[in-house]
Amino acid sequence: QVQLVESGGGLVQAGGSLRVSCAASGLTFSMHAMGWFRQAPGKEREFVAGINRNSVITVYADSVKGRFTISRDNAKNTGYLQMNSLKPEDTAVYYCAASTQSLPGSPPNLYDYWGQGTQVTVSS
Repeated sequence: QVQLVESGGGLVQAGGSLRVSCAASGLTFSMHAMGWFRQAPGKEREFVAGINRNSVITVYADSVKGRFTISRDNAKNTGYLQMNSLKPEDTAVYYCAASTQSLPGSPPNLYDYWGQGTQVTVSS
């Protein structure tokens, strides 16, 4: 059974930093591209960042470029999203996802497995 479990969310002031993690089990993590998405109340789920299997390729939404960094440790079956210079508009539930595709992409339907999400709240 495939499981993706996010952790590390919380409440932070604007300008602060958080790192969320995604622990994977039940799949060969190194054979999956990985993505982070977020969903704010009343809004659609949106792509945040993606990384390919061996960390050579990363992609970011324009809204987080230069502030967020996606990474992964295949030996630990874990992915990360480092979030710096956080803004109130970054407040959302953050989800990790894994795809059997070799390259990360923004459409949610590229991803086969999803975590349950972790709440990130940025106060002004």
